Amino acid sequence: MTARHIAGGVGRRSVITATAAAGLAQLASPFIIAARGETPLRIGMIDPLTGAYAALARNEVTGARLAVARVNAAGGIQGRRVDLLVEDSANDVGTGVQKAHKLIDRDHVDFLIGDVNSAIALALAQVSGQRGILHIVAGGHTDPITGKDCKWNVWRVCGTTRMDANATSALLARKYGKKWYFITPDYAYGHTLQAGLEANLTQLGGTRIGAALTPLGTTDFSAYLIKARAARPDMLILLLGGQDAVNCLKQIVQFGINRDIAVGGALQELENLEGLPPQARIGTWLFEWYWKQAKVPHVADFVADIRKVNEGRVPTARHWFGFASVMTIALVAAQEKTTDGLKLAHALAGFELPPEVKLQPNKVYYRAGDHQLMLSSFIGRARERGIDDPDDLFAVDDVVAGEKVAQPVAETGCAVLWPT
Repeated sequence: MTARHIAGGVGRRSVITATAAAGLAQLASPFIIAARGETPLRIGMIDPLTGAYAALARNEVTGARLAVARVNAAGGIQGRRVDLLVEDSANDVGTGVQKAHKLIDRDHVDFLIGDVNSAIALALAQVSGQRGILHIVAGGHTDPITGKDCKWNVWRVCGTTRMDANATSALLARKYGKKWYFITPDYAYGHTLQAGLEANLTQLGGTRIGAALTPLGTTDFSAYLIKARAARPDMLILLLGGQDAVNCLKQIVQFGINRDIAVGGALQELENLEGLPPQARIGTWLFEWYWKQAKVPHVADFVADIRKVNEGRVPTARHWFGFASVMTIALVAAQEKTTDGLKLAHALAGFELPPEVKLQPNKVYYRAGDHQLMLSSFIGRARERGIDDPDDLFAVDDVVAGEKVAQPVAETGCAVLWPT
């Protein structure tokens, strides 16, 4: 199959070549040196390019591609061009594992990135751990990835579900009340996110008065919403992602539930807000990165670069996840002057992202004890319409440092076992 341009659709497998990278070199200033080296380094990326999380996955790939273009324009990694090989997990664990084996055994990738789906990310970590491949989880949030199932070779960019829960629980309880009803996706991400929110709610003196587990890909939420409304909670906590979140929020507004019950939750995504009619852009949420940060260095450049390859639209957190994942590999390899996965994994302990990569306030670094990136939480409210910019659909009220909302390492269950 042929490579496609970033602004276009992504096939089940696409490869960034030196030619494609050169075509994007104008985005990479001040990186101006063409990558050299006869044998390219290969980064394998697995994401659900089809299914409920397709929009999120496509944007992660776009962000990763921008980073690859910048790295190649600067001379590559250790003088070797970087190729990005992308595979579609199709939101299916078995498919994701199959693609991981293909990338590692047949395509001989040097590094692995993926998956948006937390259950797939956990399964990929098993494969990468067995093969000793340095693996960056860009956008799968469930706690065990950097908790009880942590591995020496696996590092994560996005936050944990407990980080998101800790950043939002007290605010939601204080603002809307302490009787919550959950609508939760029935897989690893939803389970750990709800557990974290429930634990915090109990500590705050609140009560879960109901919960519904929904399959990925649900289109009709009416039965769940009827039960939620009948329970008469103070707040409907919506933990869905991707197209599921879009479908559910549309129906909440259609049924008028938001007129009687507050709606919100932990993680929200700009892709979801963009996919909603204005009247359904409601609620208090957390973003793990947001594009409008006027006083933060280098953000405007990143926004401009993504607009060029994203049909004029601004970057989302998913763009940044993919971008930061590739840049992490490139930066630590440049620092250590090696591409050896074990040496790079050791070097990532405490590794801090520079301003041109972190693109946010606060110190952003990989915690040594659990391999979790300490990224900021952007807490605020969905907007029906942007005020100064139509893409500004989220009003940020507070930005909280990652280390303030992360569990102590001792409470994560992570005990990293290193190769002898």
